[in-house]
Amino acid sequence: MAEHPAYPVGLRLSGRRVVVLGGGQVAQRRLPALIAAGADLVLVSPEATPSVEAMADAGEITWERRGYADGDLAGAWYALIATSDPDANRAASAEAERHRVWCVRSDDADAATAWTPATGHSEGVTVAVLTTDARGRDPRHTAAVRDAVVEGLRDGTLVAPHHRTRTPGVALVGGGPGDPDLITVRGRRLLAEADVVIADRLGPRDLLAELPPHVEVIDAAKIPYGRFMAQEAINDALIEHARKGRSVVRLKGGDPYVFGRGMEEVQALAEAGIPCTVVPGISSSISVPGAAGIPVTHRGVAHEFTVVSGHVAPDDARSLVDWRALAELTGTLVILMGVDKIGRIAETLIAHGRSPDTPVALVQEGTTAAQRRVDATLATVAETVTAQDVRPPAVIVVGEVVAVGADTPPDAARPAPAGSDPQK
Repeated sequence: MAEHPAYPVGLRLSGRRVVVLGGGQVAQRRLPALIAAGADLVLVSPEATPSVEAMADAGEITWERRGYADGDLAGAWYALIATSDPDANRAASAEAERHRVWCVRSDDADAATAWTPATGHSEGVTVAVLTTDARGRDPRHTAAVRDAVVEGLRDGTLVAPHHRTRTPGVALVGGGPGDPDLITVRGRRLLAEADVVIADRLGPRDLLAELPPHVEVIDAAKIPYGRFMAQEAINDALIEHARKGRSVVRLKGGDPYVFGRGMEEVQALAEAGIPCTVVPGISSSISVPGAAGIPVTHRGVAHEFTVVSGHVAPDDARSLVDWRALAELTGTLVILMGVDKIGRIAETLIAHGRSPDTPVALVQEGTTAAQRRVDATLATVAETVTAQDVRPPAVIVVGEVVAVGADTPPDAARPAPAGSDPQK
């Protein structure tokens, strides 16, 4: 006789007793979701992985450090059986059957009364995938289906229209350093749902090509010493389109609050009564050096790093930077927007005690196909920038960490490309 398919259901476990038998890798994977569900968790196991032990130390679960004993499942609403003892697993499964406790078994799914689906989440939606054919159960296929659906919802390639009216407003989205794969999941989803996108030059430009034809794209580029859209005009455009009931995304490079004038835009929107969401982004101050094989900190080399704007020279009265204090630090100095001022910056650092031989790296167009790295020292960086025609945008790294990854193959230093749970 053909086996009936499992009936899918969502368990509401908040405040209800859930028993987990076994503190190994299965428990380590499953416990976070059960904690998030608000379950009253009891772990029964003589040992546990360090991560599971940390959950117990934090008070997220109650850990009884012993093996399974008959009666452990009394009063439970749900049980996860994942010990390394087959006899204990069978006995616990039998107890669950007697007490009518839904029970998952990691060692024998067919002997369980419940299965854990492959799950994923996107904007308040949980996607759960179960294999319906027991004879052809393939956990990898189930997980792949889950991943495809969740990824499609997150990046907007799988369109699921909102049937309730969306609240108009603005999302300030940090687009990351330039590689379109390095925008956050939330940022990419909001971009896919936008009616209007006001984009910086340093944002992930490739993503704009994926927008539907009806989306209006406004160029808010600020080209150094060239054409630019005034900040007041950007603020006005954000307010104007939001007041027309449109979903507006302000797509910025890096993180909105790292030299991105994000707070100025938030304040302007608040004064106009426009709701605003800020989505953090990966700052170029750490991601671009990393893409070029440079760790901003390294054990035994640098215990701190400082990020500073170089758009104002050290001898300019408008400068808010204490360059003397920076010169006295021994850690890493990351300079953004400083290509044309790097000569005077280097002179100032040397004058206040930083060694002229301090390594310097300039990473131009970091994380993009045009990325290149130029190395120098504080003593030679000004002439190197001119000789190598280094142009913005470029991230400048000053410190001994520049030499740490010098022998690392370039491919090993670059971020892994973006890629796309077993059902137990």
